[in-house]
Amino acid sequence: MIVMKFGGTSVGSPERMKSVATLVTRSGNPTFVVLSAMSGTTNTLLEICDYLYKKNPDGANEVINMLEKKYLQHIETLYSTEEYKEKTRQFLVEEFNYLRSFTKDLFTSFEEKSIVAQGEIISTNMMTNYLHETGIDAVLLSALDFMRTDKNAEPDPQYIKEKLGDIMETEGDHLIYITQGFICRNAYGEVDNLQRGGSDYTASLIGAAINAEEIQIWTDIDGMHNNDPRIVDNTEAVRQLNFEEAAELAYFGAKILHPTCIQPAKFAGIPVRLLNTMQPDAEGTIVDNVIMRGQMKAVAAKDNIIAIKIKSSRMLLATGFLRKVFEIFESYQTPIDMVCTSEVGVSVTIDSDAHLTSIVNELKKYGTVTVDTHMCIICVVGDLDWSNLGFETLATDAMKDIPVRMISYGGSNYNISFLVKEQDKKRALQNLSAKLFK
Repeated sequence: MIVMKFGGTSVGSPERMKSVATLVTRSGNPTFVVLSAMSGTTNTLLEICDYLYKKNPDGANEVINMLEKKYLQHIETLYSTEEYKEKTRQFLVEEFNYLRSFTKDLFTSFEEKSIVAQGEIISTNMMTNYLHETGIDAVLLSALDFMRTDKNAEPDPQYIKEKLGDIMETEGDHLIYITQGFICRNAYGEVDNLQRGGSDYTASLIGAAINAEEIQIWTDIDGMHNNDPRIVDNTEAVRQLNFEEAAELAYFGAKILHPTCIQPAKFAGIPVRLLNTMQPDAEGTIVDNVIMRGQMKAVAAKDNIIAIKIKSSRMLLATGFLRKVFEIFESYQTPIDMVCTSEVGVSVTIDSDAHLTSIVNELKKYGTVTVDTHMCIICVVGDLDWSNLGFETLATDAMKDIPVRMISYGGSNYNISFLVKEQDKKRALQNLSAKLFK
């Protein structure tokens, strides 16, 4: 069985939904389909929540009414029979009355998660009704019945596998199984979610749970490109990536793939294919455990980086200095991207300024602190094993005319990273493309 995940853009209109229906049925083989909310819906639901947090039920109701009107219009375009128009209309009326019920009571983060979950619930119901109308054997499975996180807010793969297996056995054989991406229950049974990008994560978790042949992530881009097509001309889709390479690119800015979503697939040895709903016959990108030696694959960039340098003579020959520095970042739950050390100093990068002032104040106890903002990490990904003579030199040579604040190499066999000013990002990406791929 293949798992197919479609993002918000792919189901963003009735016409797109019809295209998705064609894609999921064209093979004629049993398929598990994971859907996001229609594009723009999650943001609108969050806007409703914002009004409710501000104790403005009138504002919330106005947004709810506009969203309801939009969906009711979709019904007229999506369905051809009065039977399914009316069936979906009744479902939507119940859904939006449910949203309105939140305007009358105390509003907390628990209610917010229930509201945000409705986007995926609406899109999957509409798609299932459309498939039924066209005579397709499809069944809707609620993700809230099997997708669960543990007390650490991490997915519980054993629970997911057992529950999903029981549900599919009870349901019997169908051509199409549909469920919601993103949403789940937490360890306490409350409605929760896998955070933004969580639909990819859902697909990967389901693929691992049912031992799928392949997990397909359908978006509006023809696979993962070897550079940012918004900045660099004539980029090309990378046809194959190792899981480690894909994770590096996803973390450092390639938005097509969520950084954590491929981990379950990686551990289960299930290939992930990135495909384009606008060009369904394009090859796309396959992500698997195969390592292709001697190739540079792609370049990605991560913006809004802050560099922090701590310089102290107390660090020289001292034990425990680095531990104290890292514990400060840990105490403020601020991850570090890059690290470079010398005899009397350490430089690190972070991508959030939420606790910057407090972190800097704590670091000043141990040395002189310098902060550089508006920085950018440029990440070059490929077979960068240290035994490959000259490979890192290709990347550094492309950067010879650009001021580089930090270089990170050797922490992984798959990347070399450069920290530069944001104003130098465009030139850096273009130079790297010219040197590595032309």
